[in-house]
Amino acid sequence: MSLLMHGPQQRAWVEINRDAITHNTRCIKASLGEHCELMAVVKADGYGHGAVTVAEAAIKGGASSFGVATLAEAIELRQAGIQQPVLVLGNLQAPEEFRCCLHWQLMPTISSLRQAQLANQEAANAGHPLAVQLKLDTGMARLGAPWEEGPQLLAAINAMADLQLHGLYSHLAEADQLGSSHTRLQQQRFEEVMQHLTGINQRPGLCHLANSAATLGNRELHYNLVRVGLAIYGHAPTAHLSQKIALKPAMTVRARVTLLREVPAGVGVSYGHRFITQRPSRLAVLGIGYADGVARLLSGRMEVMAQGERLPQVGAITMDQLVVDATDLPSLEEGHVVTLLGQAGNDQIGPEVWSETCGTIPWEILCSFNHRLPRLPPCQEH
Repeated sequence: MSLLMHGPQQRAWVEINRDAITHNTRCIKASLGEHCELMAVVKADGYGHGAVTVAEAAIKGGASSFGVATLAEAIELRQAGIQQPVLVLGNLQAPEEFRCCLHWQLMPTISSLRQAQLANQEAANAGHPLAVQLKLDTGMARLGAPWEEGPQLLAAINAMADLQLHGLYSHLAEADQLGSSHTRLQQQRFEEVMQHLTGINQRPGLCHLANSAATLGNRELHYNLVRVGLAIYGHAPTAHLSQKIALKPAMTVRARVTLLREVPAGVGVSYGHRFITQRPSRLAVLGIGYADGVARLLSGRMEVMAQGERLPQVGAITMDQLVVDATDLPSLEEGHVVTLLGQAGNDQIGPEVWSETCGTIPWEILCSFNHRLPRLPPCQEH
């Protein structure tokens, strides 16, 4: 990899390892039953990794379809040449949105009879059928039709001449919790609707309930498709699932040392002087801050990796910069690369480390990196 691409003009960047995404997808796919497909969830720009990059890598690993949150995200995949089925997981309600699905050959999620009627009318107007999937609310209280209404709504959809029902799905609220009684209840509700359809010889197509946690943790929740997000990016949703499959993190965040300063003891660092040097210190300024996605809540509570060592971050993280104490690493120079998140040599800092510190979840950490940081392939120099 040319140093110019990652070079001095880049103060900070995010490296995305396509091979890791392909590896993770392939390993997850291999863990599924013979007739179970894998949908790669690439919403939120592929959890910050780049939706098109992720989709292309996931296809190589065996993903057969994609899930996104919005029409714009779906259209981005189509414009990039992605031809696999794309399910819009978010709620659509305007006629022009269903027309858009028809034009781009996207599958909308149906959560109500009104949506189904709108979609059917637009498909009739266009003169060709629209593939849809029905979502049931089995205990999330978010999107989806009440599960009790599932059989009637499915019957109504099947009676609509211009809709083609390609799937039935729901979403789990506590899949990452061991032995959750609520997960069992949601599964029972989902299967009750499935059994009703079997009894009247209706086939909903793909049936899916499992997110990453359920995919890794419980094969009984797989059915004939699983929707995998976090795991294809190389992270288990919770610690007890981390040993299920050898996942490889796909994202690494790096920044350059833009300035080194020698200061005496007793000097306050950054806004509010939250940190006061206790000894003569060598401070390294990195060109990355909270506007790039390094949460201000991490101030004074995180480490970075440089030349095989861990260095503490000190003082308040600011919008565009942060400071680390490099006193114990005299070989660090201006222009050197420091790793904040991901892999550096034999060391690694995962998003769960930051999320635990910030009181949030790894998903938010991965999605937080601003596109002021370019997405680049891995560079072997580090």
